[in-house]
Amino acid sequence: MPVGTLSRQQTRHCGWCGRTLPEDGKVGRPRRYCGQACRQRAYERRTAVQRGGLPEDAVVLSNAELADLQDRLFQLRCAAEDVATAADDGADLAELRTLARQLADTAQGLERLR
Repeated sequence: MPVGTLSRQQTRHCGWCGRTLPEDGKVGRPRRYCGQACRQRAYERRTAVQRGGLPEDAVVLSNAELADLQDRLFQLRCAAEDVATAADDGADLAELRTLARQLADTAQGLERLR
């Protein structure tokens, strides 16, 4: 498989809202957005970025989105510290597994910016 391509088996996400896209099984170009509303919002963002003179790949966050991202990063750090503290305190394997799963879940939630 060429570098930069996704196989049909990998989970795809909407380019605007980040929701998981349904597996449509159709031939042709894969969907980029979950619906017309997300496609429209993405178009509006692209044209606003172009008018503002920002690079095409610029990431623009509102204050609320930035605050949410900072909160989620704080949660990730706390979860990682919990694992480290439990390991230092001699926690048993079951507790470490539970904490590691919580850390992975927190990190997975952070993968999606929108």
